[in-house]
Parts: sequence; structure tokens; C-alpha cells
Amino acid sequence: MMGREFASAAARWHHLTAEETAPEITAICSRTLDAGTVEWFRRIAPGIRLVTADYTEVLASPDVDAVYIAVPNHLHEEMYTAAIAAGKHLMGEKPFGIGLKANTAILDACRENPEVFVRCASQYYFSPAAQQLCAMFGTGSFGRILEMDLGFKHSSDLNPDKPINWKRMNLYNGEYGVMGDLGMHVCAVPFRAGIVALDVRAVLTKVFEERPDGAGGRAACDTWDNAVLLCSAARAESSGGIFPMTMKFQRIAPGEKNTWYISVYGTRASARISTKNINRIEVLEYGGGDRQSWQVIDTGHETVFPTVTAKIFEFGGPDHILQMWASFIHEFGHRKVPGTFAGCVTPEETALSHR
Repeated sequence: MMGREFASAAARWHHLTAEETAPEITAICSRTLDAGTVEWFRRIAPGIRLVTADYTEVLASPDVDAVYIAVPNHLHEEMYTAAIAAGKHLMGEKPFGIGLKANTAILDACRENPEVFVRCASQYYFSPAAQQLCAMFGTGSFGRILEMDLGFKHSSDLNPDKPINWKRMNLYNGEYGVMGDLGMHVCAVPFRAGIVALDVRAVLTKVFEERPDGAGGRAACDTWDNAVLLCSAARAESSGGIFPMTMKFQRIAPGEKNTWYISVYGTRASARISTKNINRIEVLEYGGGDRQSWQVIDTGHETVFPTVTAKIFEFGGPDHILQMWASFIHEFGHRKVPGTFAGCVTPEETALSHR
């Protein structure tokens, strides 16, 4: 699925107005490719010259400069380190390793090959509303942070009869469960803002202990479905004090489709956003006195990487993906990004999520 998301973004690359470098898809690799999928890729990426089920063929291809690897977590260490060692620039999927040992091996490979550009996919903070909230960290608008509440919720596992897949098995997903699957989406903004968790208290839930195996039987579902973490947090380079930070990671959240949200409460200002209202940010600015009022601000298509869409129009879900990939290609080409929150998740930030 995520490979198709990237291919779709690459197909509409000229929607971006300022990016002089465009990606060309020259190879696709999967052990489950069927004729219909290959035809779909070739239709939108006519430059494809290699179709294979063996990823080592992709890494050996002189026609490939960079790879996007979206595979189950237990394969991250093997494939990511092989790509880096082969000199292929890499966009990898979260959590960058099935566990801390695997993540450490991937980061060691990055350090041993500093010429290879490596980033982790996480797209949600590229929306204009999220960018406005993130900018408030840099300007000190919040004052002293009093509390943060953030998370990612969806209901894809609410149906107990949904057949099991790799994300519901520790062997392939890792013992982190939902925290490995969704963790980097939730942690990306606080990590980039320099916020660190000083301690963690957790309530972890396994809701359904087994699921249909897709072959007429039942299979053990041994990963954590939902997790709520309460952390004592602080900004690493600030004397602003300790504050509570609550993070929720939920695969079984009734009423939620794919909801990413952040609320930040401070002594001078507070702000909150949610993908339920993707073009809205709510801000409360406190100037003293008794009156407090939340402003509801509608954002337009005011993206980090400009597009042909006028700013008056609304931003949508697929635009997250295009902006994230624009960031990757821009930083790859220029080795810098136009702002603190304009760059993709770094390997070092993935390491924080494992610790």
C-alpha cells in the first residue's frame, strides 16, 4: 500500500512548483506482486526497468540511487543495513527495527556510511495546521509548557473477525505492539521540539487474544492493541520545568478512522489540532485577566513546499504524502530544509522512540 502511495506522489510531482529534482521510479520489488499491480505501476511510472521479488537485485541495480523500503518490522535490520551498505539512499518505515538491538544496528550502518542519506517516513506534521502549531515551539509562544496530550487512534482492528496479519504477531511486529506500529507518528513532534520523556508509566491492553488465520483456523494475536503512556517530560535545552505528557496509541478506538492529534497547553498560549479537522488549528492566547477564549483558525493550502494549489483551498490527506516526499527529495538534494519541522524523521529520532 505505501509503495503505491509513493508512486502516486511521484506521478503528481509537478504539482510542486519549486522542486527542481523529481523522482523517477526505475524498479519495484515485492514477493506478492501480481500482474495487475505491476500493470498499475507501469502505467504511472513508465521508467520502470526492473520488476523482481528479490530485493538484492534492486540494491545491485545501477539504475537505482535511492530506495523506499516498506516491509514488516522483523525485516528492517536486514534490508535497511543492506541498502545503506550498498550505497542506496533510504526512506524507511517506522519503527526502524523490530527492537532496540535492530535499531542500533541500523544506526551503526548510518554512521559507517555517512554519505548515504537516510530518513524515516512520518507524514502527519506536514499539514499546514500542524506546521503552525509546531512553529509555536520555536517562537516560545507557549511560554512554560503545562501539559501535552497527543496520540494516534484508529479502529481497523475493532472487528474481531478480521483475519490476523503481521502487525498482530510479536514475531514480525515486535513486542512493542501498537507502540512500534504507530509510535513514531506520535513521537515525531515532541522529539523534534526537543522534548524528552524523563520517565514512563504505561497501561497496555491486549483486547483480542486470537483472530482468524485466513485459512479456516484461529491464530494467536499476541501484540498490544492499545497503549496509554503517561510521561514526566521536559524540553532538553530549557529550564521551563517538568510537565505531564500523555501519549495514546490505539488500534481499537471506536469512532476513529485514522486520527492523529496534538494538544499543547502553556502559560502564554495553548494550541490543539486533529486530523478529524485537518485544516483547523485552535489557539488560546492568554494575556492576563479573567477572559480566556479559544480561536478557531482555518488554514489553507499553506504548505512548506509550495504547490500549484492556491492557498485559499483546503489541504487533504494525500497532500501529507506529497509534502513528506518533497521534504525527502529536497533535503537529499540540498542537505538542508527550510525549517525545523520541514524535515523528515531522522534515524537518531527513531532511536529515541526505542529507548
